[in-house]
Amino acid sequence: MPVHPEAQGLLAALVEAGLPPMEEQTVPAARAATAGFLELQGDPVAVASVVNRTVPGPAGEIPVRLYTPAGEGPLPVVLFFHGGGWVIGDLEVVDRPCRQLAVAAGAIVVSVDYRLAPEHRYPAAFDDCYAATAWVAEHAGEIGADAARLAVAGDSAGGNLAAAVSLAARDRGGPAIAAQLLIYPVTDFNFGTPSYTENADGYVLTKAAMIWFWAHYLGAQDLDKDPYAAPLRADSLAGLPAAYVATSEFDPLRDEGEAYAARLEQAGVPVTAKRFDGMVHGFLWMLAVIPSSAGVLDDMAAVLRKAWS
Repeated sequence: MPVHPEAQGLLAALVEAGLPPMEEQTVPAARAATAGFLELQGDPVAVASVVNRTVPGPAGEIPVRLYTPAGEGPLPVVLFFHGGGWVIGDLEVVDRPCRQLAVAAGAIVVSVDYRLAPEHRYPAAFDDCYAATAWVAEHAGEIGADAARLAVAGDSAGGNLAAAVSLAARDRGGPAIAAQLLIYPVTDFNFGTPSYTENADGYVLTKAAMIWFWAHYLGAQDLDKDPYAAPLRADSLAGLPAAYVATSEFDPLRDEGEAYAARLEQAGVPVTAKRFDGMVHGFLWMLAVIPSSAGVLDDMAAVLRKAWS
């Protein structure tokens, strides 16, 4: 189908704004530009409490933000890892989506401010996300959460991290993860898929930008076989938690997300896969201007409730 009218309006506005391509920006400039997404997210949804704190990590304290909805505890808990190509993004840019998820799912959402590349290349972000997940599982009672109902979630690069944490938890014998929510996830570094060719330019995320992100994340490391960097390259996906995989039609990452969902299903993992037709990458950060994609939150909540039942 053609680009959805809501997404088309966004694309036109981005062209009019005249922002330089991501791959032509400095890292500080690219990070500063993420603040612009806040204008596309609408007013923040109220939750019972929002708490900033830190949890121990492999290289020092990891900042996290806890969103607790109204309700009797202990509550289920979701670790959320923000997108941004492992280079940009922070707690602020996903503050409103995390609030919405907490209310929709009736769960505590723990948003993780993992270390960013290129200052901290792979596996820094992955190590932080795994450490935060393990800490929440072990100390769930301290935050009013139920460790038996724990999930991980993320968008784009955050989806990559959620998938990688799920793989590591399986391989390392814990923590126990009930569900993984992967929103247009990065699962591979193959730039030759049909979706990379069809959507190389003009749809928010570009092929050139993804090459730029991967270069900052990996540097000169040869990680061809490392599933925690590229989950689609894992030898086996058996034994992983139930998954929700959302993709966008006009997105370079579409095919690798759908390939990951297919491999999960083939491995016997319960999977809910949904392509958002007519949509572009990044809609979770832009739901006020692309409201037709807001159903992703209901989908995520439904998958969580099923996994936790």
